[in-house]
Amino acid sequence: MPSPAHIRGTVAAIVDQPDDLRELRVFHKALADVNRLRIVKRLAEGPATVGDLIETVGLSQPLVSWHVSRLKAAGVVLTRRAGREVMCQLRPNVFSEVAERERLLLGFGGAATAATAATAAASAASAASAASATAGPAPVGAPDAASGGAVPAAGRIEAH
Repeated sequence: MPSPAHIRGTVAAIVDQPDDLRELRVFHKALADVNRLRIVKRLAEGPATVGDLIETVGLSQPLVSWHVSRLKAAGVVLTRRAGREVMCQLRPNVFSEVAERERLLLGFGGAATAATAATAAASAASAASAASATAGPAPVGAPDAASGGAVPAAGRIEAH
């Protein structure tokens, strides 16, 4: 017989979850990994190649590429190929857009308008759909994004 916790988890998975909240979950889950945070920290200094990121985080090329693909799927990172290298950069204003969208969706209001939320939603959705169209399978030994690994302590991303 399944435990009560298992039953609650199954019911929670069946319940229809709003797409806008699911987008926030994908964003936060992408940032819930220390190695991806180290990549974001390096990219905050400026664009970098995957080779530069390998030196920064000290992981293998397949794992760094997999982490970059997770950040790209969440709309955090933009990539472009330059010859044999893949250049990565943070998507401009991604953190301020997500912070504004969170304030609206979670009921914190503030100076936000519906037009700002619609713009942020459209740009996040287009970035996520473009990223998912190019994302490949994870390399052998890569952590599974659906496994529910580490969860961030708490809090919203504040725009600076």
